[in-house]
Amino acid sequence: MRLSIDHHTRYKFSVPQSRVVQLLHLTPYDTEAQTVLDWRIDVDCDARLREGRDGYGNHVTMLYVDGPVDALAITVRGQVLTEDMAGVIRGAPEPLPPLYFTRATISTLAGEATLALARQARGSDPLERAHRLNNAVGHAVTIEGGRSDSIVAPDDILARGTATVREAAQLMVAAGRAAGFPARFVSGHSLHGPDRGRRRTAHYWAELHLGAIGWVGFDPCSGASPDESYVRVAVGIGLGDVTPVAGTRVGGGVEELDVAVQVGAQ
Repeated sequence: MRLSIDHHTRYKFSVPQSRVVQLLHLTPYDTEAQTVLDWRIDVDCDARLREGRDGYGNHVTMLYVDGPVDALAITVRGQVLTEDMAGVIRGAPEPLPPLYFTRATISTLAGEATLALARQARGSDPLERAHRLNNAVGHAVTIEGGRSDSIVAPDDILARGTATVREAAQLMVAAGRAAGFPARFVSGHSLHGPDRGRRRTAHYWAELHLGAIGWVGFDPCSGASPDESYVRVAVGIGLGDVTPVAGTRVGGGVEELDVAVQVGAQ
């Protein structure tokens, strides 16, 4: 499948900023399931862009803007050719061992409710256990569109009964680690979800390491593994490691953030 991505991020500042520095996880890389055909990052003001890789093997772009600046728009457009590999990850850079992804982080601390959810992953076959857990997470909450403005503990998400796509991935990672799997966050894009085609955020899901099979993706929003309708951009042990746009600014005041993402198939 040939997927086209349009990702627009716009900041407005209440007072002009003297300096803005952003870390961008916006550029996918080639794996056996996806080939990047064309990709471009544009900024609507004078800016310096520095490309590199982070410790997870992700493509990263450092963006530097010297002020005064009262608004900043980042536009990402590209096309990716994808193939359905049932969520199995092959050909991706893996600088860290799976054991690294067993550590609990602030966003994945498992309370009693999350531990109870993890116990639903019963059985001897790792793949069956992981799919059972993915379905359990998807049925435990109602998935809503929109963006999460703050990080909520997994047990609190379960108690609330609703979750954004990012929070659903957070639950899957937390429950996966509680069930004994190395688990990590993934950010990227998908044709499907609560805001089909058009979103106010990137898409998020989880990957679990299943021994000899290796890393496999699981999306509690769909109850299945990612297929050719997904574009994988970044992975990490914590939510902050896969956030598409994050950074700092110097100048005070408050900021407004607006994100619009459109995914299409050709």
